[in-house]
Amino acid sequence: MNAPGATPSSLDCLVIGGGPAGLTAAIYLARFHLSVVVVDAGQSRASLIPLTRNHAGFPDGISGNDLLTRMREQARLYHADLREGRIESIVRNGDGFVATIEGSAIAAHSVLLATGVVNRRPAALDDAAHHQALRDGRLRYCPICDGYEVTDRRIAVLGTGDRGCDEALFLRSYTADITLIAPEDGHELDDAHYERLRDAGIKVVGSCRAIALADGAIVLQVNGDQLSFESLYPALGSHVCSELAAPLGAAMSEAGCLQVDTHQRTSVPGLYAAGDVVLGLDQISHAMGGGGVAATTIRNDLSDKAPLRRRRP
Repeated sequence: MNAPGATPSSLDCLVIGGGPAGLTAAIYLARFHLSVVVVDAGQSRASLIPLTRNHAGFPDGISGNDLLTRMREQARLYHADLREGRIESIVRNGDGFVATIEGSAIAAHSVLLATGVVNRRPAALDDAAHHQALRDGRLRYCPICDGYEVTDRRIAVLGTGDRGCDEALFLRSYTADITLIAPEDGHELDDAHYERLRDAGIKVVGSCRAIALADGAIVLQVNGDQLSFESLYPALGSHVCSELAAPLGAAMSEAGCLQVDTHQRTSVPGLYAAGDVVLGLDQISHAMGGGGVAATTIRNDLSDKAPLRRRRP
């Protein structure tokens, strides 16, 4: 029996999140002739990418928004139903699920969570400055994606501890001019951190009190000095958007990432996950791959319950 307000019949799959993982899954599912709805809150980190040259097939680069637009068009071409909104909750409904959105309900035999993560931003940058810094390449969040673009440039990493140290050391293979700057609360580095950073020739200063954009650079106020850099990498961590899975009892890592098997199944039957909500690798290609695996697994698991047979036209 469906929950009050649920649709009379259940979808084959509800995809929550319209980033690269969710849209890839939607394309696959629609091409499997399955009914699929994608609900997207419009917060994909891909939309923040001004230009990526790291995504295979686009030698001249492509913006995150252009890529998402193409993927939406492709999903709609195969009759995936794409909706804007935010899923508020998911509950069990027999062998399936019912999701609540703005007072109405969507029933589905399976659910794919592709809800991603949200980067922790530098507190000293307001929304307008943050957007401009991203657009101009002064602020970057993914050294794997765009470390090549900062080759031999003057770079700052905003962070401390293992995360800040590791990111600065990773970037050291792109440039010799790196400064690790503490957030406003100061550094949390031990002797081993300092030794590794010193051996790599990475400068360590702190704390950052203000950030501004000026003359084609990003300027950080540190201990009364104005330090100018060509790009800044915040290494402040991220928030994993896995809250919808918690009431269902899905297994998670300490960081909140959903734990899945090699086929993107969570510990809850019928609940799947793909993209950065599983592993925050920050890679579009990895998210797409996970979405494709999840969609294929969903199709096969549904077929195991009730064989999928195409009717004659």
